[in-house]
Amino acid sequence: MNKRQEKFIHVGNFVARVEVELIYTEDSWSPCLSLADAQKLDEIRMALQKGDFKAAAQNAQIFQLTPVTKAA
Repeated sequence: MNKRQEKFIHVGNFVARVEVELIYTEDSWSPCLSLADAQKLDEIRMALQKGDFKAAAQNAQIFQLTPVTKAA
């Protein structure tokens, strides 16, 4: 059985939302990612670390986090 799920990668002030497919099996390692999805997550993480948002956005939706200041 396979199930689509969103994974989030946080690097600095940026977050990438990536859709991956979890693979459910009868063994103790379940659920797991396919090799292609694991590589996709690594590539997006590396692109964010380099500041290459165009490359990261090819397979993910990219968000910039904005700090919220405390009210006085």
